[in-house]
Amino acid sequence: MSTSIAMFERAVLKELRNNNLAIFAGAGLSRGSGFVDWRGLLSDVASELDLDINKEFDLVSIAQYHFNANGRQTINEAIVEEFQRTAERNVNMDILSRLPIDTYWTTNYDSIIEDTLGDKGKTVDKKISQSQMKNYKPNRDVVVYKMHGDKEFPDDAVITRDDYEKYDSERTLFTTQLKGELISKTFIFIGFSFEDPNLEQILSKIRVDLLGNSPKNHYCFFRRVNRSDSRYKNSDGSINEEEFNYDRVKQDLKIRDLKRYGINSVLIDEYTDITNILFNIEKKFKVNKVFISGSAENYGNYSVEEAKGLLHNLSKSLVANNHHIISGFGLGVGSYVINGALEEIFENKGKKINEYLTLRPFPQSASGEKSLKELWTEYRKEMIDDTGVMIFLFGNKLVDGEIVHANGMLEEFHIARDTGKYIIPINSTGYVTERIFNEVKSDLEKYWYLEDSINILEKDRNPKNIISEVNTIIEKIRRRV
Repeated sequence: MSTSIAMFERAVLKELRNNNLAIFAGAGLSRGSGFVDWRGLLSDVASELDLDINKEFDLVSIAQYHFNANGRQTINEAIVEEFQRTAERNVNMDILSRLPIDTYWTTNYDSIIEDTLGDKGKTVDKKISQSQMKNYKPNRDVVVYKMHGDKEFPDDAVITRDDYEKYDSERTLFTTQLKGELISKTFIFIGFSFEDPNLEQILSKIRVDLLGNSPKNHYCFFRRVNRSDSRYKNSDGSINEEEFNYDRVKQDLKIRDLKRYGINSVLIDEYTDITNILFNIEKKFKVNKVFISGSAENYGNYSVEEAKGLLHNLSKSLVANNHHIISGFGLGVGSYVINGALEEIFENKGKKINEYLTLRPFPQSASGEKSLKELWTEYRKEMIDDTGVMIFLFGNKLVDGEIVHANGMLEEFHIARDTGKYIIPINSTGYVTERIFNEVKSDLEKYWYLEDSINILEKDRNPKNIISEVNTIIEKIRRRV
């Protein structure tokens, strides 16, 4: 009944390309940044009630019992003290923030989601209370719905049984909004245990009132019950088969039950596997984003017309094969790349320029505190971060009347190499590209996707052959990853 990782990746990639993916983050996501989950948050609260938090499963009731006996202040202090600490870097959230996901829901009180998105330069519209639902932040890139409140407003956090019982009356707009998005978007639930009574109620109403037996597909992760876990080992080293089989059956029942709501479970061996899965999705998603790196004061072995034809038809062909081209407008290269892309976009792609072409011209004059070189390096890193494949051509410039290698293009190669991008150097164009090609050729185990194409890339000067081979390489990458 579980969903394979391969099926999950295909489904997520489809939704990403349709701009229809959303994230629902639970406490497990925040644990990756050093914060506690609900059990850890309420540990001291339970101790004050002479209860052992490790023996309790109804944590909402624990919070309510403490409120009944002592009021709200201790719970508020626990929220403030825990989540005001400086968060550690969260690898999973880093990956998600680099993907085109415009909707996040969370039951967490911390600010990891919005902080990470902000660090990536995204404008975040954060919704904590009902009154904020009517507001629209201009130029927003992403909305973060904090359906249980925020660490900055502990009095309003949803944590006790009273809070949950009043949720539909005091936060009904959150419920309404979430219902709509669960119907229209595909959600990935990360770090979520599905013990939250709010979510269970919302899922039930959607299924019963609206969708019947055909809900929208969503996905979650579960760590597979593993016989080798220490909890199943007896003192004599043997395995407690009865407890292991019990937990395995219970997990299977949970997976089947979630299926009723359209939530498909992806079984993993360790929660660290989620990072690998997300990283793989990112790489696959970005394979169709091709950065053409090049500059040319002189075209070397190519005539001007040959070089123009190669650059023009290469970009035209890439767009024809539904790739998105990113161009830094390099001297002697960028204009012809743009012309070829635009020709295909206007002829066959419904004039949808933004879907197939991104232009990123470099600043040419320094201003402010940073030097031009510092700005260029930062700019290159940000631009290449959004890329999956790097194609290198030529690479020279004019300095004091002499043709020299373009060191900026070499820097782009180093950034691409160090960040795991797929690199395709057209060696016949010479200059910096020849240096890049020689390094790549010496390590075909790393650059496996070039092995069958190395001779054409090295020696062939026929534009048709080169362009055909580049498309073959990219298709090989797409099939493999």
